[in-house]
Amino acid sequence: MAKQQTTAERTGEKLPVEHFDVLIVGAGISGVAGAYHLRQQCPETRFVILETEESFGGTWWTHRSPGIRSDSDLHTFGYGFKPWVGPPIATAEEILSYMGEVIEENDLSQYIRYGHRILKADWSHEESLWTIEAVRNDTNERVHISADFLWMCQGYYRHHEGYTPEWDGMADFKGRIAHPENWPEDIDYAGKNVLVIGSGATAATVVPAMAETAAHVTMLQRTPTFFRTGRNAIDIAETLRELQIDESVVHEITRKKIMFDQAAFTDRCFAEPEAVKEELLGQIRKLLGPDYDVDKHFTPPYRPWRQRIAFVPDADLFEGIAAGKASVVTDEIDRFTEAGILLKSGETLEADIIVTATGFNMNIMGDIAFSMDGKPLDFHDTVTYRGMMFTGVPNLAWVFGYFRASWTLRSELIAAFVCRLLNHMGETGAKSITPTLRPEDQDMPLFDWMDENDFNPNYLRRALAILPRRGDKREWQHTQDYWREKNEFPAIDLDDEVFTYRWGAPKNMAAE
Repeated sequence: MAKQQTTAERTGEKLPVEHFDVLIVGAGISGVAGAYHLRQQCPETRFVILETEESFGGTWWTHRSPGIRSDSDLHTFGYGFKPWVGPPIATAEEILSYMGEVIEENDLSQYIRYGHRILKADWSHEESLWTIEAVRNDTNERVHISADFLWMCQGYYRHHEGYTPEWDGMADFKGRIAHPENWPEDIDYAGKNVLVIGSGATAATVVPAMAETAAHVTMLQRTPTFFRTGRNAIDIAETLRELQIDESVVHEITRKKIMFDQAAFTDRCFAEPEAVKEELLGQIRKLLGPDYDVDKHFTPPYRPWRQRIAFVPDADLFEGIAAGKASVVTDEIDRFTEAGILLKSGETLEADIIVTATGFNMNIMGDIAFSMDGKPLDFHDTVTYRGMMFTGVPNLAWVFGYFRASWTLRSELIAAFVCRLLNHMGETGAKSITPTLRPEDQDMPLFDWMDENDFNPNYLRRALAILPRRGDKREWQHTQDYWREKNEFPAIDLDDEVFTYRWGAPKNMAAE
């Protein structure tokens, strides 16, 4: 059998290659969680974080649209190891401040290299390592780094490229068109008529924020979305603080209460969808009054939680509609015109500014060109192991969070698992670990990444052809069930035959 070429032999280059035990991709909420857990659980591990942007924060750094805020509560979107003491629904500025404190308090900045965009990642079976090629944004210099383990924490969509359908006549519109993911800094909407296309969490954030100074904001939607409303506060947290309970205890109890309630609500969405639907719509009817057509504008054609349910703090979207500052139109677009949009119903909506809050494009594995021994790697040819590793792909973990609970909850579950795995490999001398279908899994039916009957947003549908596959067993799926996974992940048997190890001499994960 022909000898496999090493990475250096394939490239034919004599370039300096810096080596680390672990390379984390991304300094957003997941990457910072990974760094914290590495320092706590694998203190001897040499690692580095490569971040494309000029600062930490991911979404909360790149998104600059009006009113940008979380649609998950910060008691669970925040980290388990650092109490969140602000309002549960927080602004991007508040989230960045919180993350900055985590980085400073745990001395994590020394591990982060900003302005490094990864172009390629190649696994060498002979060398049992990943070699990545990156480019520095400031100098355009190429950088080569090798790592024993690659930890993908880059998120799941392109931060500077939102999804915008191609409508007829877009070039005819005389006003400005803006997408929330590449928001222009010089746009002035004060006193202007604004038309926001979309009905998801982004639209629900942008509309009330712009309505504060715009002449009027119209939310144009093809299909309604379910929303939940309530005070931007958590009753149990307020009660515990009145009792002067320590914030660490407040944090732990509040998190558990929220997670329990989320799991119970999700179960109800499946068990009694019509009852949940009426509860959600009942909240909106109370806010908008008996004469508002809630059935037309806020009643989706699917059961609750088949797509994401956004929380509207203090009902600001609906307060704006009730006050006449904003309105909702449910129709389809025929074409853009010079003055606005012509609808298929024949109605024309005039606007000075059109905001396309129409979703995003997924970037599976950070749009990095992956290969193994120089041969391109297509992740759609793999089967996911618990939504974080892939059959046939060694020494790689991917953070893909929850849709029905906070992303961070799964980030920390995966972080704890990866650290336990790295320690196990160090103790046993394993050079690589590769998820492999067991004999009883070989004939298992395979499906798309996500069950459309369970969760089916358009951005996932558009990306199914590039996402890994799933099986019909929990081990081979990305599930939405934190309440079960919080117990399952710590109990994963690292010696299970799911894991194929390649052995070397036992060593500490740290470089000699």
